[in-house]
Amino acid sequence: MELDNIDFQILRMLSENSRIQLKDLGEQIHMTGQAVGNRIKKLEESGVIKNYSLTVDEKKLGLTYTAFIIIYMITTNHDSFIQVMNDRDEVVEVHRVSGEGCYHLKVKVSSQEQLNLFLDKILEYGNYRVHLSIKEIKQQNPLISNSWT
Repeated sequence: MELDNIDFQILRMLSENSRIQLKDLGEQIHMTGQAVGNRIKKLEESGVIKNYSLTVDEKKLGLTYTAFIIIYMITTNHDSFIQVMNDRDEVVEVHRVSGEGCYHLKVKVSSQEQLNLFLDKILEYGNYRVHLSIKEIKQQNPLISNSWT
């Protein structure tokens, strides 16, 4: 699907507030709500819009620690490792990477004890290096908010 400037405006506005009324969204980009709805439907059908999500303040849920973990695998059993990562609620992101390590993880936990228990589990698959986040500076979808707006 070829995206134009209007599609990127719609994506940016939906990323800021996915519950915006089509009429209100249309008014802001000078289109009817029905025309905006048709464009959104095409974006969904083409897979550009994969889903709608909810952003929660993790600190208010008690998840006060964010750790970035580099995994150095000592086993070739990557399928088992991937399954464990998919089953763990504290794992927010997993990326297989080139360069340093085999996998990079983003983990959110409520305590150092919970992080230590998680790290003990990882030792079954390899060694690790941990970096704790001190402060989140920026979080956004870079494709939506860059120069297309």
